[in-house]
Amino acid sequence: MNLAEGVQIVSFGILSVMMIGGALGVVLLSNIVYSAFLLCGVFTSIAGLYLLLNADFVAAAQVLIYVGAVNVLILFAIMLVNKREDFRIIPNAWVRQVATAVVCVGLFALLGTMVVSTPWTIVATTGAPAESSIVTIAKHFFTDFLLPFELASVFLLMAMVGAIVLARRDFFPDELSKKLSETPALSLPERPRELVSAGDVSSPESK
Repeated sequence: MNLAEGVQIVSFGILSVMMIGGALGVVLLSNIVYSAFLLCGVFTSIAGLYLLLNADFVAAAQVLIYVGAVNVLILFAIMLVNKREDFRIIPNAWVRQVATAVVCVGLFALLGTMVVSTPWTIVATTGAPAESSIVTIAKHFFTDFLLPFELASVFLLMAMVGAIVLARRDFFPDELSKKLSETPALSLPERPRELVSAGDVSSPESK
């Protein structure tokens, strides 16, 4: 992004504070729904940092995949599975908390040392602006990596069809499940449906 240096510094500071604060909220809050919403804020802040680095394709993928798919899936899973149960007291729970704190402090120290010791040099670019990363990646997808790209789409389609078939088998009664086990593997009969005419509106309970 062609922004002024002061705007970039302020934007980087705001996004960094949002990301660090959201990450701390994800870890420290006891309400898992609030943690999931704060995780969405962390993903969005990371996408903003990608935009500051002129990585527009990675920023769009971050929003579409992590914010729009993974985080929404986590929220749906929490809301569907979340049961109101009292937390049980775990014996020696402080050992896990201390071990987690040691690992987090070690990772923070390692990353901080790497940031401080790395010589960050700013190179002033002149001339025409570089081509968008979306255009560059699209050219590679449809020229050099066309076959792996199409194979990945076919594999994803096969996985989706297999998931649909496995989900439909749960609705079969026991008699049909026995017949399905005796049928060949390539034939997938559907569950029979009772046909009711438009004029027949009476139910068995009313007779």
